[in-house]
Amino acid sequence: MKYSRRVFLCSMALSTALSRRAAAQGVVKYVRYERGGKVSYGVLDGEIIKQIRGGLFSNRAETGVKVKLSEVKLLWPCEPSKILAVGLNFKSHLGSQRAPEKPELFFKPLTSLAAPDGDIVIPPGARNVHYEGELVIVIGRKTRRVSVDEAADCIFGFTCGNDVSERDWQRGDLQWWRAKGADTFAPLGPVITTGLDYRKSRLQTRLNGEVKQSQLLSDLLFDAVAIVSFTSQYATLLPGDVIYTGTPGATSAMKPGDTVEVEIDGIGILRNKVAGS
Repeated sequence: MKYSRRVFLCSMALSTALSRRAAAQGVVKYVRYERGGKVSYGVLDGEIIKQIRGGLFSNRAETGVKVKLSEVKLLWPCEPSKILAVGLNFKSHLGSQRAPEKPELFFKPLTSLAAPDGDIVIPPGARNVHYEGELVIVIGRKTRRVSVDEAADCIFGFTCGNDVSERDWQRGDLQWWRAKGADTFAPLGPVITTGLDYRKSRLQTRLNGEVKQSQLLSDLLFDAVAIVSFTSQYATLLPGDVIYTGTPGATSAMKPGDTVEVEIDGIGILRNKVAGS
């Protein structure tokens, strides 16, 4: 299959499948949580979690057990086999750079995950660690070489992410393994929302309560189905895999003691404190 930038640009045609699916399913929020040393999945209904069994991506069923949100520790909301991320996916983030012709992806290691309300730990020698608030795609089924039209059915839902980046290392190192992949550099959560038409949502990133990034997700250069289709041509995606879709606007450095929040309408707020090593 041949690809061009025209194929991948967001369009009314590409958005129709996800919009129809959202209208048919309604919005549901899933969490992964720890209570009493046991890890479970559940459906979040207000301040109550309804425990489910059978796995998040197939054969789900409520157990009848209900717990209060205040009584559990939320974990990153799924267990991916791999984390991918897209760079340069908003015009507002390009600066003087030319818009890419295709989604430009890189990997982050699983050890970079951080839970909602967990700390972002600045590693030794880091001087210029930035936030990057992002929409994150959660894959729901095995996905290999799918078309753009087929990609919508491979997306389980969406969550919030922070693609934390050490800018000096990003510019100076040959690879981004530590600039993007240091421990705790991939906060994720707090929920996975299904049935959401994310194009109607706004992403905001706040540092110590001050809005630093604010953009409609309809402004993505390459939308969710385009990203999933392209990625699946080269790397088979598995249920639970996540793809960070890119950050808008400008970013700035964080320091120990700061609090960074990534909020997306219809999903919630991913909140993390910044700590020194």
